Amino acid sequence: MVDAGSSEKRPFGERELIILMASLMSLQAFGIDSMLPALDDMAAELGATGNDQQYIIGAYFLGSGLGAFLPGAFADRFGRRPVLFFGLISYIMLSLACVFVTSFEVMLGIRLAQGMACAGLSIVPTAIIRDRVGGDKMARMMSLVIMVFLAVPILAPGIGQLILLFAEWRAIFGLMATIAVLVTIWVWVRLPESLTQENVQELDVATILQNMGKSLSNRVSLGYVVGSSLVFGSLYGFLMSAEQLIRVTFGMGDYFALIFGGAVLGMVVSSFTNSRIVEKFGARRVGHSALLGFLAISALQVVSASQEAQPLWQFVTLLALNMTALGFVGANFSSIAMQPFEQIAGAASSAHASLRLITGTILGAIIGQSFDGTALPLGIAMTLCAIAALILVLYSERGKLFRRPGQARRYMLLHDIMRR
Repeated sequence: MVDAGSSEKRPFGERELIILMASLMSLQAFGIDSMLPALDDMAAELGATGNDQQYIIGAYFLGSGLGAFLPGAFADRFGRRPVLFFGLISYIMLSLACVFVTSFEVMLGIRLAQGMACAGLSIVPTAIIRDRVGGDKMARMMSLVIMVFLAVPILAPGIGQLILLFAEWRAIFGLMATIAVLVTIWVWVRLPESLTQENVQELDVATILQNMGKSLSNRVSLGYVVGSSLVFGSLYGFLMSAEQLIRVTFGMGDYFALIFGGAVLGMVVSSFTNSRIVEKFGARRVGHSALLGFLAISALQVVSASQEAQPLWQFVTLLALNMTALGFVGANFSSIAMQPFEQIAGAASSAHASLRLITGTILGAIIGQSFDGTALPLGIAMTLCAIAALILVLYSERGKLFRRPGQARRYMLLHDIMRR
């Protein structure tokens, strides 16, 4: 599709694509991570008690999961750019609305609405990349996107903590709106439409449900979608309880941004490494190895957290290793799951993201609410989620892990022939 608003003065290259897609996805991360240091202040002013402060994060996650069903279908019909603009404008307006909130219940409602309205900012970038490339090259590009994107979880808590030194927590939402305005201008000026005319889909309920049904019933991809939902659900559990873990369990609230950023740094390292090795070894080999590593590290986290007084260095070291493994799992599992769906990339991206977000939010809420002053519930949850994810991947691969790239392609081709 051709969009007059996407005219360019210079070619829109791979490097700019990666940075812009990461920026769009980073708005979602900034809307979560920047306020983590402020949750205690927000809860106190808005009248929330105990673990209820976690719902400020959980509401946004849940809204993103519920809202993820629609953007892909609309992006497959009207193009990628219009859906992005709707999400960006919604992000700006609802961030500004949060500045004036005086009730905890209203805050949760706005956060839920914001997550729903802005879900396309996470969905559409994946579809845009799939429009341009496929296979292990897509996994490489997704790794680079995630590597750039992960700068936000590292920096955002520090930015939020810095704002609290000079202003109240409401200023964080003002900054969110300001950043979104800048990204909106970038998209308007530089991003070309990537949906081709032959891939335009009809917009009706039957077509949407049919396309989503295809993307969620394909055995090759199903185990990877649900499996990644589980392991990232344990990550959501950490995000929801991170402020309490670091402040209450280890008494290091003043160093929250540094500790949180140090743990997330592992994902940056793995995303960069993945971009360098995935085309050589294949997304399956790398992803399967990372999942097994995540399982082993999670088991060590349980052992460490079972001590009477778990040392902070053990918790942070193991968590950073968990994050490192997740950096390999995320990009590779997502790319494998998207491979069969070139013609319905938007709908598939929506369905997959919605399933991941809703499942992850529910798991994250359960894990977060089980916070008992120690890191043991988190360690147990990570271990159980990794075991379940491994079983699901074995289901998709018919019991065979570590397929070489050529073997994986032949397997997918045979699967497609059998389905026909």
